[in-house]
Amino acid sequence: MSRRTKIGLFLGLVIAVGVGVSALTAARRGNRATDVRLEAVAQRDLVAVVTASGKIEADTKVDVSSDITGRIVKITVREGDRVQKGQLLVQIDPAQYQSVVQRGEAYLSSSQASLLQMQANRDQSKRVLDRALEMRKTNANLISAEAVEQAQQAYDVAMATYASTSSQVDQARASLQEAKDNLAKTRIYAPIAGRVTRLAVEEGEVAVPGTFSRETGLLMTVADLGVILAKVDVDETDVVRLALGDSVAVAIDAFPDTSFVGRVTKIGNSAKLVSSQGGAGGNTERAVDFEVEIQLDKPPTDIRPDLSATARIVTETRKQAMSIPIIALTVREHENLPNELKAPTVDSAKGGKKKEREGVFVVRGGVASFVPVKVGIAGEEHFEVLEGLKVGDSIVAGPYQAIRDMRDSTRVKQQDDKSPPKRGPGS
Repeated sequence: MSRRTKIGLFLGLVIAVGVGVSALTAARRGNRATDVRLEAVAQRDLVAVVTASGKIEADTKVDVSSDITGRIVKITVREGDRVQKGQLLVQIDPAQYQSVVQRGEAYLSSSQASLLQMQANRDQSKRVLDRALEMRKTNANLISAEAVEQAQQAYDVAMATYASTSSQVDQARASLQEAKDNLAKTRIYAPIAGRVTRLAVEEGEVAVPGTFSRETGLLMTVADLGVILAKVDVDETDVVRLALGDSVAVAIDAFPDTSFVGRVTKIGNSAKLVSSQGGAGGNTERAVDFEVEIQLDKPPTDIRPDLSATARIVTETRKQAMSIPIIALTVREHENLPNELKAPTVDSAKGGKKKEREGVFVVRGGVASFVPVKVGIAGEEHFEVLEGLKVGDSIVAGPYQAIRDMRDSTRVKQQDDKSPPKRGPGS
């Protein structure tokens, strides 16, 4: 046997041994059990909640503004002061409006004097006309027809002049009343009892009517803090789960150690519109949130509007419901299912995929098998199970990556508590 032949046989033997060892290693690795966290299906009290954030507002608030233009000469309150209904808040310089009232009074007096004169002329013309008509009736030769006609014409002119002057008096009276109303508007009073939650002006500034801009004309805001609301924005996918009267726990950032109890009193019927950046750089509008009002039962005495708040709205509760960890629920393609298992189905056929069903991996004899389930409400960490499992079943409850990659008939074992758990996405 040549040297080259001997070397070839030796290399072939080495390769064969290597292949055998690799195959044996792969076989052992394929039979190795996957480390998972096992948990038994158990009964628990579940509470389904919707969490939303917003701010504190008073149930009743009024923005105080001016109906006239003028310089503010006096502000009688400060921000945070409590006021009573009808209390003087702001004094606007009345000088120019007092002058208008005085001119109006003078014009009215002059118009009234003219009216008295026109009334006298009218009465005199009426007497002249009556005498002319009487003389004409007694003896037509005593007065000419032309004289009677002139008397009638003079009376008609006197009547018209009197009516015109009377209208001028009415106009002068209305102008005077308008001037007096504007003068009265130089003193602004509290429309409701409450607290001044915002003071937007200072003495010396010019008050202007908020005809075109509400913010420009704003002087101050008075809020009745007797009824306090938390107004929160609820996502469109959650708002359908809410109902009037739902119990709510409200956390206010300014009171970190206290939770306040409230009730849902109003659910928006139309969505709030928010701007989002379009793909081409333009702004598009889409409805995403609904405003929900929550009335606090016992708000703190020193609460203020616009404080940040977070509401946990309780939508449903279950006592001792069969439940599984949320992380244990997954979806798999599963076509040949028993008819009695009516588990939720995720139909993705439009995307060219097969139908998927929700379920968990049940462990029997160290082997995990996918079992479809039907779930109910979702608590903070657990789903309610309606069908597919029974209390005491052992299921795979983690880690996330193991559940995501798991297939039917996978061998599993309880994860060693000392070993670091595998981290799921976002953890």
